[in-house]
Amino acid sequence: MRIEFTGRHFNVGDRIREYTERKLAKLDKFLDEPVDVHVILENEKRRQIAEFHVRHRHGALQATEESEHMREAINAGVDKIEKQARRARKKYMDKRRRAQRHDEAHHWPLEVLDASSVSDGERPRVIKTTRLPIKPMTIDEAALELDQSKNEFFVFRDAGTDRVSVIYRRKDANYGLIAPEF
Repeated sequence: MRIEFTGRHFNVGDRIREYTERKLAKLDKFLDEPVDVHVILENEKRRQIAEFHVRHRHGALQATEESEHMREAINAGVDKIEKQARRARKKYMDKRRRAQRHDEAHHWPLEVLDASSVSDGERPRVIKTTRLPIKPMTIDEAALELDQSKNEFFVFRDAGTDRVSVIYRRKDANYGLIAPEF
């Protein structure tokens, strides 16, 4: 984190500089590097003003606070920046999670069952599980994908009807199509 200080009618001493840096160190939890902070400390008559401009990888944050004492203004400003950073981080993470859930919605699980466990009358035993991507395409494109695939079937979303369909190889070297109607 790179911090730059500016004093307007205020002498930015080492103690205030260290105090502000220590307070701003809390932002590392919420912001991704690189982080540039510009701190403006100002004295106007009996008002002490602390202004913060934070630029980070995903955007910018700003806060201005005033008080009778500079440390109180710094505390209030850092708290406001921290709240904004927390909110920005949550928004970023939620966006990533929604995208991940959206990707998972277009995958179907495929389970390979042990043949001997199916005839026992008990719960079938799963040997292998994979996830199939469900992509929108035409029947011709799905047939080409099936030709390139090592599987005997291919699951896709029919671009014409927007329904999930299955194309498979038949024993007579032709293709079969399962297109459910609801």
